Amino acid sequence: MGTTRPRPADDQGAHQHRVVPEEPVRQVRRLRLIGTNGVVSRAREFTRQALHDWGWLPTGDEEQTAAVEDVLLVVSELVTNACLHAGGPEELRIGRGVKLVRIEVLDRGEGTPAPRSTRMPGRPGGHGMFIVQRLCLDWGVAQEAEATGKTVWAELGAPVPD
Repeated sequence: MGTTRPRPADDQGAHQHRVVPEEPVRQVRRLRLIGTNGVVSRAREFTRQALHDWGWLPTGDEEQTAAVEDVLLVVSELVTNACLHAGGPEELRIGRGVKLVRIEVLDRGEGTPAPRSTRMPGRPGGHGMFIVQRLCLDWGVAQEAEATGKTVWAELGAPVPD
């Protein structure tokens, strides 16, 4: 079981509309991050605790461990991206479905994240959204209707399907 879905070479990843998941998200956990120090490590620990509470940690084998690590990496990348390019994240949401995990990071920044076409292999920076694109089943951006800002979301296969 891999968590990577191949994409056409010309696909830039982000969808400009909210995609309705094929399955309902059964449970959502929220973490407010406004004015918080250490938001990336806090977001990872919050996610790790949610995965533990849902019975996906500890894992039973290497494949499940890799799936959990993918979820934690995507959380890190989305939260870091909000810190670097959108004035910091306001909230992290982790949703649990039967076959997927949905991650949402709300920020008040403008612009739309996209994988850089000019990233340099082996050089730091510019790889975050490329990693998200490669690890996720789907991802995109939903603009906030009532205020400035957006929600960057990503969906990955559940580490341990029900």
